[in-house]
Amino acid sequence: MQKSFINGHLFLSSLLATGVTLFSSCGSQDPKPAAEKEKYVLPDTIARNLKIDTVTISQLVNSITLTGKVGSDEDHVVPVNSMVSGIISDVKVMLGDYVKAGQTLAVVRSSEIAGYSNDLVNAETNLRLTQTNLQKTKDLYKSGLASMTDSLNAEISVQQAQSELNRVHAVLKINGAGSQGDFVVKAPIGGFIVQKSAINNMAMRADNSASLFTISDLKTVWIQANVYESNISLIHQGENVDVTTLAYPGRVFRGRIDKVMNVLDPSSKVMKVRVVLPNPGYVLKPEMYASITVADKENAKCLSVPSQALIFDHSQYYVLVFNSKTDIKITPVQVLNTVGDRTYIASGVNDGDKVVGSQAILIYNALNS
Repeated sequence: MQKSFINGHLFLSSLLATGVTLFSSCGSQDPKPAAEKEKYVLPDTIARNLKIDTVTISQLVNSITLTGKVGSDEDHVVPVNSMVSGIISDVKVMLGDYVKAGQTLAVVRSSEIAGYSNDLVNAETNLRLTQTNLQKTKDLYKSGLASMTDSLNAEISVQQAQSELNRVHAVLKINGAGSQGDFVVKAPIGGFIVQKSAINNMAMRADNSASLFTISDLKTVWIQANVYESNISLIHQGENVDVTTLAYPGRVFRGRIDKVMNVLDPSSKVMKVRVVLPNPGYVLKPEMYASITVADKENAKCLSVPSQALIFDHSQYYVLVFNSKTDIKITPVQVLNTVGDRTYIASGVNDGDKVVGSQAILIYNALNS
């Protein structure tokens, strides 16, 4: 009995020893403690097109953002009115159409133009009669049947008839009369139809001050911007400004403050300024809303980087400091101000540091993955 107990005890001890050995063996098969995360290496496909910028010391610039609305350049806007009364019979353009100078906009049936046409026929007939009479008088004078006075009077009659014909032609030209005696409304300048009130079969009077059409060339536009009283001292005539719109996000238009209205609106308490800027391709349309950024240079200098080098994540700004393809560091920075494509930095980087200026978000996400 005791021998059986001893044998069982030995068997149990052997079993435990085997278990410990197996456990130790299994433990030895566990992977080694995780090594440090593999260092990020910038891929050649990204490195080939990567833009590297330099941290520089620049004059500190603060900015003021104004709101405004795009409008036509009033120096190049022409209202088109009718000079006669009548009925509009043929409107040839629509709102927004581009027209050339001299192009027909509409035709008006007018009794006044009919009267001018009648005057033209009478003047032409009278000129032919006086010319015929002059020739006859000259023949009679050569034959001794007419006096010198008769010949001179005939010449004067021709001159008067010619003068009357010239006058009628001038009246018809001023009134834009067509070949059928209609009043032809023509575009005085090339540009866009920005206002139109003329419709077919509409009766109109010459003394009506409302224009049938308004034409603007839109090669340049004006923006009327609002300046609050606290910012008036920072606005100066002739300053260059940057203009952005909702229609073209990311696109900056360059203009300048052309006029400062030195009065405040009594209701809104704002001062108006006029910004003039070129409009290539006619991309800026009247009534568009715009933001106008006015830069104010201070007598101080600080570090600056291109705005596209900044990354904003978790309520913090970062830049990627570039030393090599295998050494790119995520560096937090404190931003003072951003003006256009330049951002001013209070701390975090040093003058001369190289920073990633393109594809920064892509590289930042790869470094954090």
